[in-house]
Amino acid sequence: MSTNSINRNASQDPTPSSMMAWRVHAFGPPETMQFERVPVPNPGPGEVLVKVHAAGVGPWDGWIRAGRSALPQPLPLTLGSDLSGEIQAVGPDVSDLRVGDQVYGVTNPRFIGAYAEYALAAAAMIARKPTSIDYIEAASVPVIAVTAWQGLFNQAQLKVGQTVLIHGAAGNVGAYAVQLARRAGIRIIATAAADDLAYVRELGADTVVDYQTQRFEDVAREVDAVLDLVGGETQARSFQVLRRGGKLISAVSQPDQDLAKSHGVDAAFFLVNVTTRQLTEIAGLIDSGELRTRLGTVIPLADAHEAHLMLEGRRPVPKGKIVLAVDTR
Repeated sequence: MSTNSINRNASQDPTPSSMMAWRVHAFGPPETMQFERVPVPNPGPGEVLVKVHAAGVGPWDGWIRAGRSALPQPLPLTLGSDLSGEIQAVGPDVSDLRVGDQVYGVTNPRFIGAYAEYALAAAAMIARKPTSIDYIEAASVPVIAVTAWQGLFNQAQLKVGQTVLIHGAAGNVGAYAVQLARRAGIRIIATAAADDLAYVRELGADTVVDYQTQRFEDVAREVDAVLDLVGGETQARSFQVLRRGGKLISAVSQPDQDLAKSHGVDAAFFLVNVTTRQLTEIAGLIDSGELRTRLGTVIPLADAHEAHLMLEGRRPVPKGKIVLAVDTR
């Protein structure tokens, strides 16, 4: 492949000049989303064009749509970050991916572009998809699994034999965090609702706490780290169960630094950094049976606004990840 030109494979379906995509021209509620025809983009340096088979839906998509993203988001934009599909074209400076490769991952650092029939993706943020699962399931994995991995190991720097308190352990990120912590030999105290306790225990939690009827402070003592996936009062109360020198890591909101200082602990909010290396490791764990996925509701791409009504609580919210299925005719 020439690194100075776009590589398209004649054996692939020809790339159309236009596609359907969910666009935002003004920030606001789900009603602002528009399903419209736009040009199919060409990959630039370090990018690939993916024929999208499925796109994941996460709360960050709702924040971006509403104008509450932590990142600058110039309009108009196409929503969506998690995706799985086949590489349709390869841009310059991409050497380890080929047209026809089955991939999964994230579009780009702005987390946009995946709610479409074709999407550009940074080659450094995708990897070959797990072979043991289909495209729909693969699209449910990237952001939440890598968030769990980085929260536990890059941010909290947990080691075998240590103890972590995971809030929201039955949620999408939490379920991966429990499994990854168990695999690493970390003792797990997990909070969840009553109807999720058996599920979280099955994933590998050593101690489960019904947050609706029990106080986690009565169970957790001197833990090495808290992985906060809930925020609010739960986050604030968590400082008192950490050992001095422990870490509170949040994927949802910035912790109170004064509280952290008064308890002698470190506290940080982080944004996930999805990488090919971690996606490849996660794919291996899925294929070896060491990581279970949890698919929630599958919705056609054309009905993506329904997924955003779920994100807003205006429709029943399913357990597990919401995924958009793309018609790949």
